[in-house]
Amino acid sequence: MGIAVENVTKKYGSFYAVDNVSLEVKTGSLVALLGPSGSGKSTLLRIIAGLEAPDKGQIWLNGENATYKSVQERNIGFVFQNYALFKHLTVRENVAFGLDIRKISKNKINQRIEELLQLVRLEGLGDRYPSQLSGGQRQRVALARALAVKPQILLLDEPFGALDAKVRKELRMWLRQLHEEVHVTTVFVTHDQEEAMEIADEIVVMNQGCVEQVGTPTEIYDYPATPFVMSFIGPVNVLPGLTGIVPNYHQLTAKDKIFLRPHDVVIQNDNGGEDAVSAQVDRIIHLGWEVRVELILKSGERVNAHLTREKFKQLQLQPQQPVWVKSKKARVFQDLVWN
Repeated sequence: MGIAVENVTKKYGSFYAVDNVSLEVKTGSLVALLGPSGSGKSTLLRIIAGLEAPDKGQIWLNGENATYKSVQERNIGFVFQNYALFKHLTVRENVAFGLDIRKISKNKINQRIEELLQLVRLEGLGDRYPSQLSGGQRQRVALARALAVKPQILLLDEPFGALDAKVRKELRMWLRQLHEEVHVTTVFVTHDQEEAMEIADEIVVMNQGCVEQVGTPTEIYDYPATPFVMSFIGPVNVLPGLTGIVPNYHQLTAKDKIFLRPHDVVIQNDNGGEDAVSAQVDRIIHLGWEVRVELILKSGERVNAHLTREKFKQLQLQPQQPVWVKSKKARVFQDLVWN
């Protein structure tokens, strides 16, 4: 089932939580709503689910206007950050909850439960209670419960936000694999850029209630449409247009901003030509798989560079060492006001 959001607006008093948003989610795709706190992503998800009503606009599910349909009529599975499991019910009973309400036969319920416990890798844990499970296991129970009624759409609101980094990483990979198996149209909310890049087929970047850009992870990262998108997706150095670190910088003005990824910063021990500027190594941080070098340009601007271990070894950099810096690739956003 595909989703179409058409000119949707939601206000709370004078605050626009969602401001005239339109987007499409293709059938069977896995889409991330990505943005900082207060960007409107969770509100938009709740409007799609039917948990909130839009002030303006329409929600279309599989080509039908669902704006005024109830949650039950939309056939949507919803997973919250805090799991929302029933503490007094076992794993098996939690998963069966939606099926019991629909008065499905016991045999079919038991068969469906076994299928789901195997799908979410919780075989043998059906008789345990939520308090006897880890955070990652409880989240998988919540996903199994949402999938039990065979929803046409699965909505996840910060599903891994309450988990530690290691478990979160494991569940990302698992969710992607799960989606490949069930192929249900899925929309998940996150503020974690890496999570969105790793899991989603397509990313919707939101800011202040509006959609800044929609695209694949590659498109969002390599071809950001706005200064906000480039500054929010991945690390970036933001420099004045007159810094001199890009070709033809003399054509820029003081209002222009240069956006430069740390891995696109080129460090040389000798003058690299007219596009290079002098700098000094301020700090070196070894991150294991790469080395982060903090530089101070002659103009006083600070720049972060990410180097491979091989490149760092080749340059033999030391704190306070004078070097030359230029950009391999940069974006200039001209005369734009951004937040």
